[in-house]
Amino acid sequence: MSRGIDNCNPGNIRLSRIRYRGEVRPSRDPEFRQFESLAWGYRAIFVLLDTYRRRYGLDTLRGMIGRWAPPSENRTEHYIAIVSERTGIEADERIDTRDRATMVAIAAAISWVENGATATMREVFEGWRLYEELPA
Repeated sequence: MSRGIDNCNPGNIRLSRIRYRGEVRPSRDPEFRQFESLAWGYRAIFVLLDTYRRRYGLDTLRGMIGRWAPPSENRTEHYIAIVSERTGIEADERIDTRDRATMVAIAAAISWVENGATATMREVFEGWRLYEELPA
């Protein structure tokens, strides 16, 4: 099992001062967050991507993934290309972070890149439900 799935953190979101609902504190992982379930981990992906749009004006895959997986740590352009291919969203196409179909596809693609396994869509949709009920 991958580290992200083991941590119920399918986006491999790193530890920081920000707290997320459904987060396990303290994390047993010294670098990455842990969540109570995969659904809470997917909710965190939705919250973080929406924050990128609202706070930093990042409203494309190129902008969002560029911040999510910076070139200092990742093959960012490759990451963008994979998410684009898996979602059908062009790298520079504007994204509505309040659109369920778009965001569920993006979160599932991010999970695939991060964990090397297809997301369980039931968990992704449950994460979206939590996000709608408990927005950032």
